[in-house]
Amino acid sequence: MAQNDVRYLTPISIEIKKDKYCRFKKSKIKFIDYKDPDFLMKLINEQGKILPRRLTGTSAKYQRRVSQAIKRARHIAVLPYVADMLK
Repeated sequence: MAQNDVRYLTPISIEIKKDKYCRFKKSKIKFIDYKDPDFLMKLINEQGKILPRRLTGTSAKYQRRVSQAIKRARHIAVLPYVADMLK
């Protein structure tokens, strides 16, 4: 074994970056319905917080529409404001 060989006990994990995309642009969705709680549940976490753009990959234009739809759904009691283990 040569002096320059480096051996690792575990293989080195190389992070493969997934491409983020806006699901609304890809599906050509123009209107985000605030009365559809099943769809809006995908965009909030277990505590009921709105997921950020850096996690979902949503564009800024649609992120504003998503947040407005979630806030409207909370106001008419379709979604809870706060929740403990919502999903």
